[in-house]
Amino acid sequence: MTTPSPWFYWALLSTVFAALTAIFAKVGIQGVDSDFATLIRTAIIMVVLSAFVWFGGNWTNPLDLSSKNWLFLGLSGLATGASWVCYFRALEAGEASKVAPVDKLS
Repeated sequence: MTTPSPWFYWALLSTVFAALTAIFAKVGIQGVDSDFATLIRTAIIMVVLSAFVWFGGNWTNPLDLSSKNWLFLGLSGLATGASWVCYFRALEAGEASKVAPVDKLS
């Protein structure tokens, strides 16, 4: 029997955290506008990821990135933001147990 590659463990952890995201978000948006809730979530992610990058010694000068890096990271950021807005609006309107599986079709 072969041992799975490291990507498999990260992907498995991703599924666990994605499930928790749906549960926590559904509870967290009760009585809160979904767009505002997305803003709060994004701010928290910024703080946590900044700490990971900084303390992990992975900070580099953003000006050293190529224009291609900027273009596609920018497009990815826009797609992520649109996905999160749609996801939170879906959670606001529907049940997490129904929204999360559809979201994971991606």
